Amino acid sequence: MIGDVLTSSILFEALRKEFPKAELHYLIYPHTKPVVENNPFIDKLIEYDPGIGKDPIRFLKFLNFIRKESYTVVIDIYSKISSGIIAKYSGASIRLGFQKNYTHAFYTQTFNYKEKPETQAGLAIENRTQVLEAFHKNFPRDLKPKIHISSEEKENFRKKLEKQGVNLEHPLIMCGILGSSAMKTYPGNYMAFLLDEVIKQAPKAQILFNYLPWQKTEAKNIYNQCKTKTQSQIFFNIYESSLNGFMLNCANCDLYFGNEGGAANIMKALDKPTFSIHSPIIKKNYWAIYEDGEKHVSVHLEDFQPQLFKTCPRRYNKKLNTTLYQKLKPELLSLKLSNFLKNFK
Repeated sequence: MIGDVLTSSILFEALRKEFPKAELHYLIYPHTKPVVENNPFIDKLIEYDPGIGKDPIRFLKFLNFIRKESYTVVIDIYSKISSGIIAKYSGASIRLGFQKNYTHAFYTQTFNYKEKPETQAGLAIENRTQVLEAFHKNFPRDLKPKIHISSEEKENFRKKLEKQGVNLEHPLIMCGILGSSAMKTYPGNYMAFLLDEVIKQAPKAQILFNYLPWQKTEAKNIYNQCKTKTQSQIFFNIYESSLNGFMLNCANCDLYFGNEGGAANIMKALDKPTFSIHSPIIKKNYWAIYEDGEKHVSVHLEDFQPQLFKTCPRRYNKKLNTTLYQKLKPELLSLKLSNFLKNFK
C-alpha cells in the first residue's frame, strides 16, 4: 500500500501543472500518510480507516462526507469495490478507473491495464499516467515519485545515527531484509550469503535492517547466519518503528539492497540507488520503476530461467513460490550485485 500510494502521487504533479487553480485531494490509508504528507502538489489528505468499510453506518457517513466535497473529477487508481462505491457516490461527473468486470459500472470511463511497458518508467507508472488521457494525451509520461523531506529533519536524524555509532563518511546501506509477507521474502540463508558478499565487495559499508516489527525474530535469524565480519557491520539495534522515522533513516543512507517492496520505492523516491530482489509471483516489469541497469537494478528468477514462466499461469507460480525462490540461488545474483556495488563503495 505504501508503494501504491507513493507511486500514485505522481498524478498530482501532472494535474497541478495542467490545472494550476484546481483543488487536489488524496484519499489514502492513514499509515501511508508520511510518504505524501509534505507533497506541495496536494491540497488536502483525506484518511480512510479500513475499518470504516466494515461498519455500514460509518461507511455511509463517510460517503456523505465525500459527496459534500462536491468533486468534479474522481480518479480511482485502486479500482476495488469499496473505492468504486466511493467514486460513484461522490456525484462527480467524471469518474475514472480501471476496467474490471465487477467495478466498471462505477466509472464514466475505464482503462485497461497494460501488459508490457513502453518506457523505462515501468508499468506501475505507465498504468497510472494513462488515466490522464481522459483530459488529453500530452501529459508527461516520465514523472517520478518524490518524497519531500526538509534538510533540517534529515540533519537531525543524521546526528542521531552518528550518536548510535554510524560513521557517515563510509557507505550506509538500507537493507530490506524481509518482504511484507513470506510470499515476497527471499530465502533467509540466501540473503545472508548476499549480505556477506556486500561486505566482501564493500568492506567499509554499514548496514541497517528494514523489517516489520513482528518480523524481528526472522531478521535476527538472518543476521545470525551472516559471517562475523558482516555482523560487525550491521547495526541491528538501529530501528525506527514509525514510517516517518524509517524514511529519515533512508534519507541518510547511500543505497538500498534487499527485497522489492515499499522500502525500495521509498529509496527511489529519495533518489537513492537500489538493488531489488523480486518475488517469483510478481511480474518484474510492473514494479521495476526506472530500472536502468546501473543506478536502479532488480533481479527476478525469470531473468535467469525464463522458460519457467512462459506457460505457467500466475496462480500456478503462487503455489510454487517457495520452490521457485529456491531456484533463485544467490550465486546467480552475485555478478549483478558486484557490478552495482562498484559505483558505491
